[in-house]
Amino acid sequence: MTEMVFGTTSVRAGDPILPRWWRTVDKWSLACVLGLFAMGLLLGLAASVPLAEKNGLPRFYYVQRQAIMGGFAIVVMLVISMLSPRQVRRLGVLGFLCAFVAILALPVIGTDFGKGATRWLSIAGMSVQPSEFLKPGFVALCAWFMASSQEVGGPPGKIYSFFAASIIVVLLALQPDFGQASLVLFSWGVMYFVAGASMVLLVLVAALTVCGGVFAYGASEHFARRIDGFLSPEVDPRTQLGYATNAIQEGGFFGVGVGEGTVKWSLPDAHTDFIIAVAAEEYGLIMVLAIITLYCVIVTRSLLRLLKESDPFVRIAGTGLACAFGVQALINMGVAVRLLPAKGMTLPFVSYGGSSVIASGIAMGMLLALTRTRPRGEIAEILRRAGR
Repeated sequence: MTEMVFGTTSVRAGDPILPRWWRTVDKWSLACVLGLFAMGLLLGLAASVPLAEKNGLPRFYYVQRQAIMGGFAIVVMLVISMLSPRQVRRLGVLGFLCAFVAILALPVIGTDFGKGATRWLSIAGMSVQPSEFLKPGFVALCAWFMASSQEVGGPPGKIYSFFAASIIVVLLALQPDFGQASLVLFSWGVMYFVAGASMVLLVLVAALTVCGGVFAYGASEHFARRIDGFLSPEVDPRTQLGYATNAIQEGGFFGVGVGEGTVKWSLPDAHTDFIIAVAAEEYGLIMVLAIITLYCVIVTRSLLRLLKESDPFVRIAGTGLACAFGVQALINMGVAVRLLPAKGMTLPFVSYGGSSVIASGIAMGMLLALTRTRPRGEIAEILRRAGR
């Protein structure tokens, strides 16, 4: 708690890893992540019961699974947060390669679970979504490329990262998974901007994105149906967006009461993509604002700590991870209130899911590792102040 009150503390050489990690990690962000996970379990107690009863399972089956998978994700996050930036980079690149191979295998051994998009691998009775694990690895890989390009005589890393992003976006769009493709493209754009953007390439990417969207609208019935539903002036009350919109309106400021909501009985994805609608209906605007505040604290604190970094890789990768985390939450909540087309994207650490919560744990662990206080940053700050 010392850092929360008095600010960061210095690192003493020879300290055991746990005390050194505790003094250097961003405790506010760590506390916010735990708060989001706790809220997810609380909401899962209400949102997942109808689905469990429909499938003939114990009432709290999905909550128990979420507790197990989420607990594992928290452990993974804590372990990764103890790594050095170099170890984070190596882990990210290795994870990217594994996830990339899995995505290439989707057309052959993937499944869509009746949702119209081949995004999952079914392994030993468990489903894995490779694109979730691809995102943190992709950020680390592109940050490595971009940081290398800033070295004297370094490779053209920005161009390499552009081709990597283009390949990944195309592969995700072919599933089709336009939500994850958009998030990957956004992450690359943010990192590219931080690394020193070329306006020519940014304009080119924007033009290609518009052309790709027009092409996808004409070529993909799945994509066109979602865009048409979003642009329609009226919301069909029998659709997921209709149920979610009505639930948010019914919740008001204080909600209808714990367990009194009805949207969970109508929405098939109430415990995943539309869990914010359950929060708004049963707990009201207060719960929604609390969730938004936790996400804002994590993103804001991470970016503020990264401002002090001189290591290009840490600064670029950390910015990409923080912005991707925040924008994923923004997309999920934006879909529920009809500000964005339906994307099929979970709310990090709150929605039910195995792949999503574990991948979020990996990404947050990498972010916590990159935003830890390091001696180099402290010395640089002292010298900067002395030079004033």
